[in-house]
Amino acid sequence: MEEQLKITCLHDLHVELGAKMSPFAGFDMPIQYSGIVDEHNAVRKDVGVFDVSHMGEIFVSGEDAEAFVNHIFTNDVRPLEAGSIIYGMMLYEDGGTVDDLLVYREFTDEPSYLLVVNASNIDKDYEWMKQQAAGYKVILDNQSDNFGQIAIQGPKAEDAVVDLLDLEDVRELTFYTFCDAEDEEGNRVIVSRTGYTGEDGFEIYAAPAIIRDMWQWLMDAGVKPCGLGCRDTLRFEAGLPLYGDELSAEISPVMAGLSMFCKLDKPEFIGKEALAAQKANGPAKKLVGIELADNAIPRAGYPVELEDGTQVGVVTTGYHSISLDKSICFALVDPQYAALGTSLWIHIRKRTFQGTVVKKRFYQTNYKK
Repeated sequence: MEEQLKITCLHDLHVELGAKMSPFAGFDMPIQYSGIVDEHNAVRKDVGVFDVSHMGEIFVSGEDAEAFVNHIFTNDVRPLEAGSIIYGMMLYEDGGTVDDLLVYREFTDEPSYLLVVNASNIDKDYEWMKQQAAGYKVILDNQSDNFGQIAIQGPKAEDAVVDLLDLEDVRELTFYTFCDAEDEEGNRVIVSRTGYTGEDGFEIYAAPAIIRDMWQWLMDAGVKPCGLGCRDTLRFEAGLPLYGDELSAEISPVMAGLSMFCKLDKPEFIGKEALAAQKANGPAKKLVGIELADNAIPRAGYPVELEDGTQVGVVTTGYHSISLDKSICFALVDPQYAALGTSLWIHIRKRTFQGTVVKKRFYQTNYKK
């Protein structure tokens, strides 16, 4: 029997706008409205808004909250001040990735946290966290169904949030910080400044009814609605991973080139020993960026080969870049072929196309530091 797709609190509004809808992470989500290229360029040059209400929100509090989050998380939450955000992963003992996520340090006297996880992993993450909580005095509260979330992204995102949503305080936010606000009735609204597009941007978390009002205000003001299609092209150009493509139970942060978010100098965390071994001995594969000399489009799953046809890797994400007008991809390859400048060939249908290993951040990001 086919599983029933979930819907976000904005689903009917997407349908009214004529969005092309498609299953994603168990949800019926908008892939595009006016078109991926149009929406992509709006975020790069102006401002666009995404429905990201499918993402998960899990709160961690209690006497051992700091110790517990540090136990399950690769990065170090101990230095975090209230209002700060940090990126990292949760790992299995073998170093494979449970999920990548954001950790928000709440405005509380005792450390407590909001963990924002990927939509496809909400239930899995929550069950896994409950299993790891044995022996810790913590309260785990999965509030994913009670929050909506929109992401307002682009060079003019700040003005849109301040002017349209009447949230003047957000001008003080810097990259990877957040603030608490309230609507007119005293309901909590969380506003953060992280982004997943390479541009300046904000995320607003609130009760579904509030998010619906905010979305409508943005539509009335002419802010362009954007679908998950351009969200993928934007994050990819900025060199940002997607769970399931560049990270998975089989792909560790070391393989993905994300070791900077794994603090091996912490006393312990789940998967630490496996990551340390990978760093010492070298991972089985390494994630690289490849730029093709041709306009042929590499797609996920396409083989990466040497000139003689020997396969040495596989594409994880590939597009003809909208911002750069080049065909580019991420690929997991044998480490000896991961050096910048290495020539590799992508097998696309029945032909091969030469490419060169380049930095994974294809596009110059524009965050507010």
